Amino acid sequence: MNATVQKPLALVTGSSRGIGAAIVQRLAADGFHVVINYASNETKARTVLDAIEEAGGSGELCGFDVSNSAQVDEKFAELAEKHGPMKVLVNNAGITVDGLLLRLKDDDLDRTLAIDLKGAIYCTRAAAKQMMRARMGSVIQISSVIGEMGNAGQAAYSAAKSGLIGFSKSVAKELASRNIRVNVITPGYIATEMTGALTETQKEAILRTIPLGATGAPEDVAAAVSFLAGQESRYITGQVLGVNGGLYI
Repeated sequence: MNATVQKPLALVTGSSRGIGAAIVQRLAADGFHVVINYASNETKARTVLDAIEEAGGSGELCGFDVSNSAQVDEKFAELAEKHGPMKVLVNNAGITVDGLLLRLKDDDLDRTLAIDLKGAIYCTRAAAKQMMRARMGSVIQISSVIGEMGNAGQAAYSAAKSGLIGFSKSVAKELASRNIRVNVITPGYIATEMTGALTETQKEAILRTIPLGATGAPEDVAAAVSFLAGQESRYITGQVLGVNGGLYI
């Protein structure tokens, strides 16, 4: 184990941009040594790490494909050997391939489920092995309001994100006796690079459906993660926390 890093370890999948980048920066500010996971864009991931280190935090990069169980197991074992048991895991990596059910291609369905659902399961399983030995830990899944309410044209994405909720409730019951908590955050309409591609007309239509009348920021999701990662939420497990401005009540 590397004795130079005394901070608790937190890994955030898909944290090179958007919501994931905000989460990993918030956890670094909270005092964690953070692991910034990325699938392919090391340049963006390094930019996030630079910002964390400039702010006085500590972290490192770790590139792997969450949908590859062998890669997940290998990287998690390496991190445990280097830093000791992981304390916090945030499963944030995800994709969406939109389209009506009758036009849904098998490859797009398989890829969505592999990354959004199976990837989170692989990472949770790998982290749980470490957390069980340490008899402590917090796993936080980033699902989506779409997993709760559904949305036309997003059947595959909704299935994956809804499945993540059911998975988390089951695992929360399995791991509670070892003081490991598993919770879910369901973001609503959050302003990121992905949502920035929408037209003004589309954005206005979405805002009309949100009771608070505004979009969320990645930092809003990061704040919820910070709470569920810390001791103030020590008596909370198996729960779904909506960060959606009232979009789904």
